[in-house]
Amino acid sequence: MNPLPIHPANTSRTSIAILALATLSLLHSVPTQAQSPTSLKAGVAKVEITDRTAGPVNDPLYAKALVLQDDNTQVVLVGVDAVAIGEIGHIPNDYLPSVRRRAEKELGIPGSHIVINASHCHGIVCKDVAERTLQAIEMAQANLQTVRIGSAVGHENRIMENRRLKMKDGSEVDVRHAYSLPPDDQVAQVGPVDPKIATLRLDRLDGSPLAVLYQFACHPIQGVANGGNTADIVGFASQVIEEGLGNGALAIFFQGCGGDINPRWYKEVDHPRDAQWHGHLLGLSTLQTVRKIETTENATLAFQSTILELPRADLATKIEEMETQRERLVNALQGTSLNLKTFLPLVVKQRLDEQYPSYSSHAYLSESQRGQEDLRRMDAENRRNVQAYIANIHTMENLTRLQTNLALLRKHQRDNSTAPKRTIDAEVCAIRIGDFRLLTFPGELTVQIGLNVQNAMSHIAPSIPPVFVSGYTNGYIYYCPTAEQLKNLGGAQEDSDCILDASWQDRFENRAIELFKSLGK
Repeated sequence: MNPLPIHPANTSRTSIAILALATLSLLHSVPTQAQSPTSLKAGVAKVEITDRTAGPVNDPLYAKALVLQDDNTQVVLVGVDAVAIGEIGHIPNDYLPSVRRRAEKELGIPGSHIVINASHCHGIVCKDVAERTLQAIEMAQANLQTVRIGSAVGHENRIMENRRLKMKDGSEVDVRHAYSLPPDDQVAQVGPVDPKIATLRLDRLDGSPLAVLYQFACHPIQGVANGGNTADIVGFASQVIEEGLGNGALAIFFQGCGGDINPRWYKEVDHPRDAQWHGHLLGLSTLQTVRKIETTENATLAFQSTILELPRADLATKIEEMETQRERLVNALQGTSLNLKTFLPLVVKQRLDEQYPSYSSHAYLSESQRGQEDLRRMDAENRRNVQAYIANIHTMENLTRLQTNLALLRKHQRDNSTAPKRTIDAEVCAIRIGDFRLLTFPGELTVQIGLNVQNAMSHIAPSIPPVFVSGYTNGYIYYCPTAEQLKNLGGAQEDSDCILDASWQDRFENRAIELFKSLGK
């Protein structure tokens, strides 16, 4: 194995325990009650996974591993600075099975107990990312030590916004660089966000911090001013946490239900794009929460995993409706007397002075004195031409949005129609570490899904702390919006970049609640 940049949280090495696979494997198992609190061991490590041949690097990307072990179970949680675990981006589809297969063979860890979450930053990872991920897991396992743990919920609402805009006509559009924003006077409201930060603190027995696992819902896609490779918001946040805690503590991020959550100022054009502001605020808010956590040595560790079969969508009808809508928009385009060169100065003049746009006021008054209205008639004609040109611009913007999302629908319809079966397998894992409860899913879940599960669990079990749902984990199956959002036609990427039938939501939310209940109180 070639030397790689390794950053173990503890340099002392212990022998690697080879645990019986039959004892540990819970994949596809019937949910069971959680074990009683017991002494918990943990080890953490990080390995850099930046592709340094892909251009300038602003800050490094990492695979960060947390290995947890009690008397009965060993679970591995890995956070990687990448857009997704396979399917899109730079991590290949054989990455997850490769890491799991080698972990079983070389480390004695059941592959089904390895949970890998992508932060969804758009950084470029190295080609040997699987090798380096395995190395992080190996180092973390080798540094297992008895720990104290505690958890809490933080708050941060300044750095993100729901990118779905609810229009006055009842439709929804989203804020993306792929197409224009709608006119301001057509926007009625925006969707919700989830400001909660799920935080798990792990301390060494001497009380010094070993690691923090934190989860938050927001696309880390703000970028940096120099355009370099970056872990984005997550990288800056983790740096703040690690430097703030000291003692070699590691901050591991898990992405939440951030499918429709953008960083604030995402389409800013007056200042360079820079994720540092967002990341520092998230890091400071997390750090503030972590410092208040009291840890305890005895903790429950529980893990459940299952495969949920979700129905693939038949998108033919939706495609046909969007094609009809596109035809209607094309037919709405009308010829105009203006072009861009004549349109821009006319708009400026009309906005500067609505009463006398073409010349000084005295010219209009002189014409009126002579009984003429030539300037006013010309102004009226110019206003009609400007309005017609603006109408064409808005139609063009709508067409751009529709074309972009129609292409996504066609791609997914081709893939769904040639798929070997009408369902897709989605791996769902439920993890409990003390009072910290997390459920994972491979799709880009919109924020309402996470809020729905949280609200349901708060009614079912009001005495337990909030639960959290992470998308982008153990695979990638594109966007997973709500059934209501899927009724939206062509206005938002989430609703078109989806391979699932609308009935997926009830199946997932019901199963998520069952799995959370199985983790015990």
